[in-house]
Formats: sequence, C-alpha cells, structure tokens
Amino acid sequence: MSISTLGAKDRALLAILSENAREQTATIARKLGLSRTTVQAKIDRLERDGVIAGYGVKLSDAYESGMVKAHVLITIAPKTLARITTELHAISAVRTLHSVSGSFDLIAVVEAASIAELDHLIDRIGAIDGVERTLSSIILSTRIRR
Repeated sequence: MSISTLGAKDRALLAILSENAREQTATIARKLGLSRTTVQAKIDRLERDGVIAGYGVKLSDAYESGMVKAHVLITIAPKTLARITTELHAISAVRTLHSVSGSFDLIAVVEAASIAELDHLIDRIGAIDGVERTLSSIILSTRIRR
C-alpha cells in the first residue's frame, strides 16, 4: 500500500499515532469522528499491509537536548555502498542514513553524548574503508519535530 492509496482518515490516523502511538483507540475515534471499531479495523489493516511497521519510543525534549547531533555528509568510492551501509548500520550512534543526490553520496544523522564522543564517531566513520570524504554540521537546535 502506498501513500497515494491511503484515504484522508488513514493519513489523519497515522498523524495521530505518529504523535502518540499509545493514544487510546476511543480518543482517536473521537478525534477522527469515527467509531472505535472502525479505528481499530483501520489500525489492524495498516499493520497487516505493512504501512505501520512498528511502534517506538519518543524521547523527551529534555533528554534529546542533552545529546549532540550532527549531519555527516559522506562521499564513498564506487561499488562500496552496500558494505559501507552495513558498517554504518552497526554503529548505533548513526540514527539515520540517507542516499542523496549531489556531490555527496550519503547523509548520516548521528548523535553522541558529548562533543568529544561526536569527534571520535566522525573519525570512526571517516576511517571506514571506501569512505573518501566527510563533511559534518553540528545541529544547534531543532525548530520543528514531527
């Protein structure tokens, strides 16, 4: 199922669950103007169809503000993408990894408990065989989070 095949109520349901995956079905139903059983059936269908792949923890702003985050732009050697992706996946501080167009091949969003730890992490990424160049930007603040 793709986003183009989802109805407006399905997208609204996903937005509510994205904000609070533990929201009670009855509360969601009131927000959407649907019955509780209809909402539960929609959730079950979205899970069965793989639209909802799982549920996670949303960390508090207080905890998040203590972490140092950065975007690490990465240029890699040809034919090394699969191996480098596997190596970066093994580093838990790499929170997301994106393939991008332009002068860099990948953008990793990383987080660390301190600047020193971030520095070590960036060095570790740069030392991966096939990584030709990195460019890092520390995230100073998050203005919008959804």
